[in-house]
Amino acid sequence: MIAALYAGLTILLAPISYGMIQIRVAEMLMVLPFFTAAAVPGLFVGCLVANIYGGYGLPDIVFGSLATLAAAFLVTKIKNRYLVPLPPVVINALVVGMVLHLVLGLPFFLAAAWVGLGQLLACYGLGLPLLLILEKQRHLFK
Repeated sequence: MIAALYAGLTILLAPISYGMIQIRVAEMLMVLPFFTAAAVPGLFVGCLVANIYGGYGLPDIVFGSLATLAAAFLVTKIKNRYLVPLPPVVINALVVGMVLHLVLGLPFFLAAAWVGLGQLLACYGLGLPLLLILEKQRHLFK
């Protein structure tokens, strides 16, 4: 279900999900491993499917998806709710920034900065409110 939601949101919002200036709205789901490690594979598979669709080739499919896997795993280790969105922001800024540098020839630091800004908006602007809402409704998941 998480994989389908991630891939569906990313592909549906493709004009803002790919490229140097991107806000991948589905990245808000990266807060889910805070609640359960079972979300990690779904996020990885959803990102993999979205990256296959994205058109940046094997580097993005492999490294972009592994970046999501690594960030989701790190989220499972974080206890402070306000730091939960940080791993996807930092890891994707660096990894996706490098992928865009290699694939599109964009300057690395510029690509990383733009991807990082988009990640901040998605993970902190959308993901943190989602986390806070889910935390208040935690009793419904037991």
